[in-house]
Amino acid sequence: MGVQKTEYLPHYTWRDYESWEGAWELIEGVPYAMSPAPSIGHQSISQKIAFQLSKLLLDCKQCKALLPVDWRINDETVVQPDNLVVCGEVSGQYLTRTPKIIFEVLSPSTAHKDMGIKFDLYQQEGVAYYIIVNPETSVAKVYQLTDDGRLIKKLDASNESYDFKVEECTLHFRFSEIWDN
Repeated sequence: MGVQKTEYLPHYTWRDYESWEGAWELIEGVPYAMSPAPSIGHQSISQKIAFQLSKLLLDCKQCKALLPVDWRINDETVVQPDNLVVCGEVSGQYLTRTPKIIFEVLSPSTAHKDMGIKFDLYQQEGVAYYIIVNPETSVAKVYQLTDDGRLIKKLDASNESYDFKVEECTLHFRFSEIWDN
């Protein structure tokens, strides 16, 4: 008797999402509020990631760094990664292609989702690198997609560097430059 039937739960689509006010994500028809707004520390780290990615991509003509933008995966799933790298032609109001690199900066209100449902979603969608950044511990967990479609942890980075290989470009990312010390 305590079993909740999913067919009775509300289910939303891109059309609903477009009309919502505020910051939301929609994953498999389930809405997730993106509030409260990220903390100053979260924003500072995200800004440093964006700055470094932009610098590293200056000579990479086919890829670009983006800040949060709607990534419309399908009619029932729209997410907004904190920082991302996309390759190829990008235009319009939202992204429809899978990013090569995604950084999610953890905050108390999103940590569970970033490490669980979004991890699974990014793996399923074939994101080449997923980096979970923890401002509390100054550790970034770097995951890389394997040939069999699994994200496996390559590094716990604090002051280390990591070479992300996207298209014909190699991004030598310095994690020591993103922390608020």
